[in-house]
Amino acid sequence: MHPAPSVIVFTTLSGLGFGLLFWLGLGLPAVTGWTAFAFFAIAYLLAVGGLMASTFHLGRPERALKAFTQWRSSWLSREGWASVATLLVMALFGAGLVFADASWQPLGLLGAALALATVFATSMIYAQLRTVPRWKTPLTPALYLSISLAGGALLAGQVAMALVLLPVAAVMQVLWWARGDRALSESGTNLATATGLGSIGAVRAFEPPHTGTNYLLREFVHEVGRKHAQKLRILSLVLGYALPVVLLLLPFTHVFALVAVLSHLAGVAASRWLFFAEAEHVVGLYYGKRAA
Repeated sequence: MHPAPSVIVFTTLSGLGFGLLFWLGLGLPAVTGWTAFAFFAIAYLLAVGGLMASTFHLGRPERALKAFTQWRSSWLSREGWASVATLLVMALFGAGLVFADASWQPLGLLGAALALATVFATSMIYAQLRTVPRWKTPLTPALYLSISLAGGALLAGQVAMALVLLPVAAVMQVLWWARGDRALSESGTNLATATGLGSIGAVRAFEPPHTGTNYLLREFVHEVGRKHAQKLRILSLVLGYALPVVLLLLPFTHVFALVAVLSHLAGVAASRWLFFAEAEHVVGLYYGKRAA
């Protein structure tokens, strides 16, 4: 699929922001006053910035509010409601820490749970799609949650947790890639099943559906060279997980901490680009992009 910059920014920043809100909701780090304000400001900038970026890919961004009415059937709508609930609850919790030096822990725990629910709902927007076999797996929400928790721990300064969660997220990413590379072929979806003509012989397209490009080709069919994809995968693992872990193991400095966060952000952004660019929508079969 076309890796639109807006959805890459959305999934990268919002995951990190809601991950940080999760740890803040648990009282980690235990901060009050202006220090708490700084942590919450970073979390809200990331979460809200990511959510706003998600509207840029819409043809009519002003219609985004209509998504809130479809919560019974739409994971996008559920994500919207969960994100708003998280931001409201954590605003109250943060106000207590900043202005009253008080930790209203029930609110914090509720906000932490809602933050995870938001990330889960985001992942399910993609994991529910049968038309993209690479995405349709329980590993997709597991991947989104593990990256969000690891990045949040890194931003929250929870070194011990980050040293555990970053490798876990890296393993989840590798497992997701390994399963995804064979997802389309193992799904059994091909031209024969699409046309129902497989019982009478081999099915192939004898000419292109049309002579020019169209919306489907622009949005749902995107080819990435294998060597290019492998290089990006290695880069995302090194920047997103290996380098931050190495920096966390060194004596603490604010410079190392900043580099670790920026490196993780760059690595996750690279993996998110691959998440969309390598997605093989079954509509590509119609255009002969994948025969089996």
